[in-house]
Amino acid sequence: MSRFRRLAVLWAALSLTACAASMGAPRPYPLSEDGWTPAVAELRSVGLGLPGGAQLAQGVRFAGGLNILSAPMSPLHSLSDLKLTGDGGFVTVSDVGDLVRADIRLDARGRLVGLDRFRTRRLTLTDGQPISDKQDGDAEGLALTASGDLLVSFERRHRIWNYGPLNALTDRPTPMRAPDFSFTENDGMEGLAAGPNGWRVGGEAGGVWDCMPARCAVVTPPPSAPIPDSEYRITGIDRDPSGDGWFVVQRRYRAPIDARAHVRHMAADGTLGPVLIELKLPGTTDNFEGIAAERRNGATRLYILSDDNFSPAQRTLMLAFDIR
Repeated sequence: MSRFRRLAVLWAALSLTACAASMGAPRPYPLSEDGWTPAVAELRSVGLGLPGGAQLAQGVRFAGGLNILSAPMSPLHSLSDLKLTGDGGFVTVSDVGDLVRADIRLDARGRLVGLDRFRTRRLTLTDGQPISDKQDGDAEGLALTASGDLLVSFERRHRIWNYGPLNALTDRPTPMRAPDFSFTENDGMEGLAAGPNGWRVGGEAGGVWDCMPARCAVVTPPPSAPIPDSEYRITGIDRDPSGDGWFVVQRRYRAPIDARAHVRHMAADGTLGPVLIELKLPGTTDNFEGIAAERRNGATRLYILSDDNFSPAQRTLMLAFDIR
């Protein structure tokens, strides 16, 4: 979100306390003709930072973290959501209209230690032309449906489009059902995840909906006054792999440097459970907008991803946690 470009350099200095040695460059994605373009990144390992920052609920364990560094105009910036692809990789989307994929590398203990084969692809309009306008390309949410289709939610021009199967994307997306609500320009459908019969949508300034091709049903009504940046707002949703509800990441920002994130469980009726993960200074924190969940070795593995807004005062972080 553009408002986060106002973060002071002090935030960057404090958050860098979690930086460790460089992990070097990931293994590259080979040149191909499948529509995806190789991308270059450098990785650095990160921890949870200084004591007093991260707070983990009982049964939650940190499982590694990475800082993704790339050239200033690389499409590996401003990443706004995250979903696992079921083949050891993930897909994310930027708020200027790029899809990004990579493979997750774990060590023998299952800790996140690397990302490989970065590749990118430009999203398109319904006429097949690449998105070239920020107003059209402000993608904020992703969902992979049960049939394997990729749904993308956009703000500014609020809509949800279906780009077809991830491994055979169409350049002529199909409009999908979205909540019948007048979102403000920069506070749209930040949360998007596949559900049992459709897709769940979370509004950044409040409101949760369950949508199907025919209609969207209100789960949690939007508040009469939009939730401000200074309070926790939902910025990412993914389905609990057990099938019992969802996991959400929330963000809060109070000027000049108080940026925080929460991870919580959401019930089917939209009720939010206790805080499972809290990230704040003086620990590792940033503008977290993506969350993905899977079942792994008897635990639920969560990944969260931050959006750096192309700002040198912010970072693109991927953190892993296990919940037993």
